[in-house]
Amino acid sequence: MAEAMLTSTYRLPTFKTGKQTDVEDRELTIWTEEDSIIIHKSLEKGRALADGVNTARYLTHLPANVLTASEMAEFATTMAEDYDFELDVLGKEDMEELGMGALLAVNQGSVEPPKMIVLKYQGMEEWKDITALVGKGITYDTGGYSIKTKTGMPGMKGDMGGAAAVLGAMETIGQMKPKKNVIAVIPSTDNMISGNAFKPDDVITSMSGKTIEVLNTDAEGRLALADGVTYAQSKGADRIIDVATLTGGVVTALGSWMTGAMTNNEDFYKEIENVGKSVGEPIWLLPYNEDYKAQVRKSDIADLNNSPTRKAHAIMGGAFVGAFVEEVPWVHLDIAGTSVVEGAHDLGPEGPTGVMAKTLSGYIISL
Repeated sequence: MAEAMLTSTYRLPTFKTGKQTDVEDRELTIWTEEDSIIIHKSLEKGRALADGVNTARYLTHLPANVLTASEMAEFATTMAEDYDFELDVLGKEDMEELGMGALLAVNQGSVEPPKMIVLKYQGMEEWKDITALVGKGITYDTGGYSIKTKTGMPGMKGDMGGAAAVLGAMETIGQMKPKKNVIAVIPSTDNMISGNAFKPDDVITSMSGKTIEVLNTDAEGRLALADGVTYAQSKGADRIIDVATLTGGVVTALGSWMTGAMTNNEDFYKEIENVGKSVGEPIWLLPYNEDYKAQVRKSDIADLNNSPTRKAHAIMGGAFVGAFVEEVPWVHLDIAGTSVVEGAHDLGPEGPTGVMAKTLSGYIISL
């Protein structure tokens, strides 16, 4: 009830001049024979889930000239202050020292500095049994030199929907304060074109030390995620969930009704899938075996290539990220089709959905 009340009345901000019409505050009165403490806790949980969804919607909706990587870092800073998270924001020099050549390559064409945003929530006495939430934070994607078409570029302000979902989940976690340990990792930049931009045929070196032949500069999100999941593992992650508006291929496969997933651990995946069902965010598992893994290793000049084929496009994107996950249980969630809805619906307006914010936080809360 609380969740629906807040998500269904949410309105996306506009930049129109003049007075904005806001939703009036609503008062909810409940008569019940049940324990009022239980009811109150349930309402608080519903509110926390809704706040997470609406945070993700808000961020995804902002124009790229407003929400740069630096501004996203500022948003995370405020969140850290509100909920007493530990915050670390890595800048370009930090990334160079750590060898994050994949994320830095995506940033080469931009005048905006890249940021690796890291939020740490410690709900247990010891820093162990850590879940990492890694969100793709590409604030705008032109496609780089593998440039998108004029019809393919509008809407690319939402290419940071994965980062928005992670920040939305952290909003809920901050309110609910589960006794779990979580690290949120958001590699963020825009993907622009300039004389300094990276190009097809470039070879770059990721934080993991693996070299990558760039065949498509529009396959940039997986490069950012590669350094993101490597960094999460360096911080002791025991399991990783990455979320990204990664491929048009997942939209072709599943439309706008299901989030595509890949995993190296089916038991871990089933836990995520079950949470998704319970919160109304359905997920469909795509195959991930040696045949697919071999495709991203096809390069005569480097360890990996970032765009081996248009066949099984959604799987190729996930398989590339998977190449940087070691033995850690991992689930990849491709929300390219589910992060935006084309019309208003019962639980919200047309536009960003905030998808996966509830699944991510719900998984942590239900552990």
